[in-house]
Amino acid sequence: MTKEALRQKYKALRFNFSEETIEELSLDIANKTLQLPVWDFNNYHIFLSISEKKEINTSYLLHILQGRDKSIVIPKVLPGTPNMKHFLLQDNTLLKASKYGVPEPVSGFEIKPLQLEVVFVPLLAYDTHGNRLGYGGGFYDRFLNQCAPETIFVGLSFFEPEARIPSEATDISLHFCITPNKIHKF
Repeated sequence: MTKEALRQKYKALRFNFSEETIEELSLDIANKTLQLPVWDFNNYHIFLSISEKKEINTSYLLHILQGRDKSIVIPKVLPGTPNMKHFLLQDNTLLKASKYGVPEPVSGFEIKPLQLEVVFVPLLAYDTHGNRLGYGGGFYDRFLNQCAPETIFVGLSFFEPEARIPSEATDISLHFCITPNKIHKF
């Protein structure tokens, strides 16, 4: 199956979920992350969900990170570029929806990708080898490539993996992917 066909498949599958199902599965995913061997670190990067696209509600995971007193970093797409900057999420961080509908920080204290230890990665689909498929803009592949070699990449998905997703040399693989029922390790 092509990347575009896979994108359409998983967008359609998510679109059929009720809001109640999304909340229930998102909570299950957040709870499942507690079984990961990643809780001894300090700097965690998390994406904030686009509810209109029926993405995983990461607010449950965000609360877990806050409850464990972790430094939480969130992305902001730089307008007119294919790049992102990353900012420390603080109590006074003002968020505004981007043109993609992503809640992003207006400003704040910038954190460099090399400082991140764990990154929770958005995706539409992934495969049994840890290859992920996003929306196609390449924002996360460029960002993950800037992280330290020891940074742990954790995908979050409502679904089980595909056998194989077409990949390119610029794609960055996951170390784990969490579903409501399972932790996949790559």
